[in-house]
Amino acid sequence: MNKKAFIFDLDGVIVDTAKYHFLAWQKIASELGIEFTPEHNENLKGVSRIRSLDIILELGNIQASQEDKNKWLVQKNEDYLSYLVNIDYSEILPGVVPVLQFLKEHNQGIALGSASKNARPILEKTGIMSYFDVIIDGNDVTNAKPDPEVFVQAAKGLNIANENAIVFEDSVAGIQAANIAGMTSIGIGEASVLHEAKYIFRDFTFMDLSFIESLIKK
Repeated sequence: MNKKAFIFDLDGVIVDTAKYHFLAWQKIASELGIEFTPEHNENLKGVSRIRSLDIILELGNIQASQEDKNKWLVQKNEDYLSYLVNIDYSEILPGVVPVLQFLKEHNQGIALGSASKNARPILEKTGIMSYFDVIIDGNDVTNAKPDPEVFVQAAKGLNIANENAIVFEDSVAGIQAANIAGMTSIGIGEASVLHEAKYIFRDFTFMDLSFIESLIKK
């Protein structure tokens, strides 16, 4: 059977930690007098922490010193990490583990490609670290999505060519990064948002394992 690289984003794809990012950013926005809605949060998916803060400041037309920005970035991460303290296996999104098990049983390359700098502790706390052959996170890359660096590094770590890589993403920037890299992009979420993806599923429970098998055989 062909060996492919299956690369997973983390937040909003494997685990629902995206909601904790939202709460942490919303707290900072509120302190700055900025209204920050779930709709606004869509623009933060897949982008770096620094760029996320800039987007929020732009919403409020706020100019800030680097010192203030650094303070808010630290505060956001501390708030986010405080939400993560009690996460466990139950945080994994429905349908994810059967896909990981299927890929493992069929000797496929499995990688994480995430902008999160907290990816490893999250995988450890949820008990699924052992599924991943390669982990590339925010500590390993310098360019944020839609730059494809994180996915290119993941495929390289698995020693598999880009055209044989499949990426699962819930963000527009992530889908664009996969497409730029010449990989097969699979959107997890709303079709109206992720229309640039080659395939789109609301979540992994809508994805039959025969679909995964067809990707392997291509």
